[in-house]
Amino acid sequence: MSNSQGYKSGFVSIIGRPNVGKSTFINRVIGQKIAIMSDKPQTTRNKIQGVYTTNSSQTIFIDTPGIHKPKHKLGDFMMKVAHNTLKEVDLILFMINAEEGYGRGDEFIIERLKQTNTPVFLIINKIDQIHPDEILPLIEQYKNLYPFREIVPISALQGNNVERLLKQIEEILPEGPQYYPEDQVTDHPERFIITELVREKVLHLTREEIPHSVAVVMDTLERRENNQAIFVGATIIVERDSQKGIIIGKKGSMLKEIGKRARADIEALLGSKVFLELWVKVQKDWRNKASQLRDYGFREDEY
Repeated sequence: MSNSQGYKSGFVSIIGRPNVGKSTFINRVIGQKIAIMSDKPQTTRNKIQGVYTTNSSQTIFIDTPGIHKPKHKLGDFMMKVAHNTLKEVDLILFMINAEEGYGRGDEFIIERLKQTNTPVFLIINKIDQIHPDEILPLIEQYKNLYPFREIVPISALQGNNVERLLKQIEEILPEGPQYYPEDQVTDHPERFIITELVREKVLHLTREEIPHSVAVVMDTLERRENNQAIFVGATIIVERDSQKGIIIGKKGSMLKEIGKRARADIEALLGSKVFLELWVKVQKDWRNKASQLRDYGFREDEY
């Protein structure tokens, strides 16, 4: 490995159409649940950073929102974040889903890549889902579209080839400092990760009409005196009364299930017993209102 000259570090952005396995990859590398996973597109809204530290390097992964053509103000914001991220990093991983192959969304992304000078690796994910003979034609097809620095087939879910990819990433990183302590895996505060865990459960458990229009806001996070437990209060924001009904469920059954699953993950994250209280609130059309986007943590000026 070409890193004898000193410690290496850098920022790596992961881009790709929705649902190619970006969050699964981050979680595989970091070994902890920090990026929320869902089979519903557009679940990652903020730059969730996973920090991967070894004796010779530190790689900071930035999981950008899936690049897509925006349909509303929230979509515009997500695109801005994604595009700005590409300019700030040392390497871009363009991830595709081997099963789906080339699609219109890829064309859109490749056009964006042509506007940056950052090196790009093509990551062909989910190779466990296709026949090995199908990989080569896929590589050839993408090779003709863009001068990728490396093309690496992996299975983020099963871990195939992920170690090799990490070595190739390290080779390309510049020399640099260790930005984060080695035991730190994300730069997002716990409050953010907790709200993401709640939102993940909503996405897993509810039907199609919920995902795009749900936000989770933390109300309280405190350890009360003489009590070993941490109290967490959060509000799930939806756009319509009908969605509120779906999330609460019959006699509160859905909300109870969301709470049960989220609490288990939050306890694992905080290493403590947790009391979780969830509320559901309707804010009509919140995704198109700039002031509400700001209230829910989507701030353009941070990017």
